[in-house]
Amino acid sequence: MEVQDSKILSQCSSMQKMLLVGEGEFSFSLSLAKAFASVAKITAVSLDVRVGLGRQYNNGKGNVEELERLGCTVVHGVNVHTMTSDFRLSRYDRIVFDFPHAGKHKDVVRGFIESAREMVNESGEIYFTNMTMYPFNKLDIKSLAGEKGLRLIQPVQFKKWIFPGYSTKSDFHFPFRLVISMIKM
Repeated sequence: MEVQDSKILSQCSSMQKMLLVGEGEFSFSLSLAKAFASVAKITAVSLDVRVGLGRQYNNGKGNVEELERLGCTVVHGVNVHTMTSDFRLSRYDRIVFDFPHAGKHKDVVRGFIESAREMVNESGEIYFTNMTMYPFNKLDIKSLAGEKGLRLIQPVQFKKWIFPGYSTKSDFHFPFRLVISMIKM
């Protein structure tokens, strides 16, 4: 029997089954996959369809191809409101939604929290990464999570340098971004 070494990056471990939600150009997923090498258990999902990746994101198509080459699962056309009924997805140890372009749209965040709550394993955790400046701070993630029976574990500052190659559409003010960790109750 072959023994695999566990690798840890931020709050994620290579031994955990991870769902990365709302990927744009898939650079966050690719950064994790490269860090975890062949032991990655990553499913990366996007609302966008595969066909539009090359037009909407400079590196999207290439990132998806490399993720697939590394053995990760990439799923397109996934909506946070209905992802629990998507047959292509299952249950996960970590569910991550990084910097959604939700702005003041609490319904997107509520949809994610509600779906993630149903899809996370019993001992799993849900991560929501958001900016702490206006208007993003108006989302009040802690209250939205509480509405769905989740509680805040610990807010953590997002350190972009841990994830080489990761970029967002609005790549500025990273010290003001925050990871909100929630646990299922």
